[in-house]
Amino acid sequence: MAGESDYGAFMEKFVIQPSSSPDQELPLKGLTFAVKDIFDVEGYVTGFGNPDWARTHLAATATAPAVLAVLSGGATCVGKTVMDEMAYCINGVNKHYGTPKNPCAPGRLPGGSSSGSAVAVGGILVDFSLGTDTGGSVRVPASYCGILGFRPSHGVVSTTGVIPMAQSFDTVGWFARDTDILNRVGRVLLQLPVAEPVKPTHITVAEDCFQLLSIPSDRVTSVLVKSVEKLFGDHIVKHAFLGDYVNNNVPSLKHFKGNGLENQEHNVAPLEALSSARRLLQRSEFKNNHGEWVCTVKPDFGPGISERVWEAVRSADENLDVCHLVKTELRAALTALLGDYGILAIPTVPGPPPELQTEQSSLEKFRDRAFSFLSVAGLSGFCQVSIPLGTYENLPVAISLLAKHGSDGFLLNLVETLHESLKEQIEIAQESSYREAMEFDS
Repeated sequence: MAGESDYGAFMEKFVIQPSSSPDQELPLKGLTFAVKDIFDVEGYVTGFGNPDWARTHLAATATAPAVLAVLSGGATCVGKTVMDEMAYCINGVNKHYGTPKNPCAPGRLPGGSSSGSAVAVGGILVDFSLGTDTGGSVRVPASYCGILGFRPSHGVVSTTGVIPMAQSFDTVGWFARDTDILNRVGRVLLQLPVAEPVKPTHITVAEDCFQLLSIPSDRVTSVLVKSVEKLFGDHIVKHAFLGDYVNNNVPSLKHFKGNGLENQEHNVAPLEALSSARRLLQRSEFKNNHGEWVCTVKPDFGPGISERVWEAVRSADENLDVCHLVKTELRAALTALLGDYGILAIPTVPGPPPELQTEQSSLEKFRDRAFSFLSVAGLSGFCQVSIPLGTYENLPVAISLLAKHGSDGFLLNLVETLHESLKEQIEIAQESSYREAMEFDS
């Protein structure tokens, strides 16, 4: 395993050269990448974040197509990265292999379950990395580590050769520090031709979601809104209460309401109901995939993970048809809201990364609020990108943009188009925050 200089990001290091001639001009030529220890790499045991899993499984006999694709694109693989056990957490902590150190916010969680992959990019150890995102495992660590993280539309990047967590939600995602590399990696994985950027028809800001942030919501939304207005005009910015829209257009969600979810002080009730539907289906699929192994091997799990895994393994399969109906209705509702070239803006997570020693009960509350945002793309299958917006009080700030299923190329191009304008607005916002802090101190 890697030492201090590598932020503890790597499980093991090795070099796999591109599967192409060095003379070829390829989109990822000269770039290095790392892969989460959930991807098969021929000749290596895929560890799934747990030593008991590694002990009871043989080395992979083939490399996952997603890994082969970026190798064919000209990139060099330099190793496998640490992940949360069985991909069942968004904190980034691993009691067996150590917790990768957040290079953007020392003393804070790196986010999971693709923690090492995010840290390797944030720590400038690689140019990009591959992770997986089922519930939020690319988006969360990207936001915590101050980098870009892309969750593609569900089903558009092959998950063959990737240990399944819950197939209804599993995606292969990727991290980068700059929008050009994010876009290039995406075009290779998505097999997209180079295309001219398309101007968005509208960008809808989910006001009710931003009101739940633990930092001033204006610090996040104003950067995006001013950038969009400068590039495309103020007429394309719309505002909506996403919870009300979902409530009115996803009738099957009524089966998941109640149980105290109506308290909207810390959440948007319809989005929390979405999260309940996601959790139920994810738990069932995880149990079907891994329940027998868990019950047979009785592996050693870290705190938090152990409770979650055993709860899933012992859970009853109920309301699964309704869960699938919620998915269908949500995709239709959000497709109607956004159309072909609309964008939805929501927070990636409710606030800055929690401190490493945060007690479990506080982490669970934060996690529940985070999943009300994360479940929107999870259940709809829409593509989502988490974009860093600098820092607030020296901690990373992020925002997420979503586009309809299959619009990944449009979303990647938009992020690249927004890049310079966002950078300017981030500098203005941070300078303003600095002046306010100085005035307060004096």
